[in-house]
Amino acid sequence: MSDTLTILGNVATDPTQSRTPSGIPVTNFRVASTHRRLDPATQTWVDASTNWYSVAAFRQLGEHAKASLRCGDSVIVTGRLKIRTWESNGKSGTSIDIDADAIGHDLRRGTTAFLRASRAAGNDGPSRGAPDAQEREEQEYDAAENDHETSADPTSRDDDALALDTSWSIAPARTDSEAAAGVTY
Repeated sequence: MSDTLTILGNVATDPTQSRTPSGIPVTNFRVASTHRRLDPATQTWVDASTNWYSVAAFRQLGEHAKASLRCGDSVIVTGRLKIRTWESNGKSGTSIDIDADAIGHDLRRGTTAFLRASRAAGNDGPSRGAPDAQEREEQEYDAAENDHETSADPTSRDDDALALDTSWSIAPARTDSEAAAGVTY
């Protein structure tokens, strides 16, 4: 059984990248998640306890996390929960770790610009022989996206079409002077 956990918090350490003994790239960072509550007496928000998580992101997800995240960024992390006990220099403790399945900026706290990764670049997965499970899923996804007919009117699209449409990207807003000059992103 796998325990899946989603946390909201702030990146507490700059992501660092290394490789597993078998050569798989992994990016590690810590996330601090502080529960806030409304104090009824003062009608102000107060910080309650802070939970600390160690996050590991493997392969391309890790490379994207390393390129995208900085200490202090507000993030959402979903992954498999791992609780580990440790001993070091006569001390012992418990570590709450997450093997990340998905990581993103928390858009309630700010904005971000999405840049779709090139499929040809940055793939440190298995050799290019038979596709691995993730590549097969991507191929099936792309085939479904290409087979789906879309109309010119986006309001006529059904929910399934919206779920498959990932060809868009977020670009910075143009200023009035940029718009007048015909600048596009």
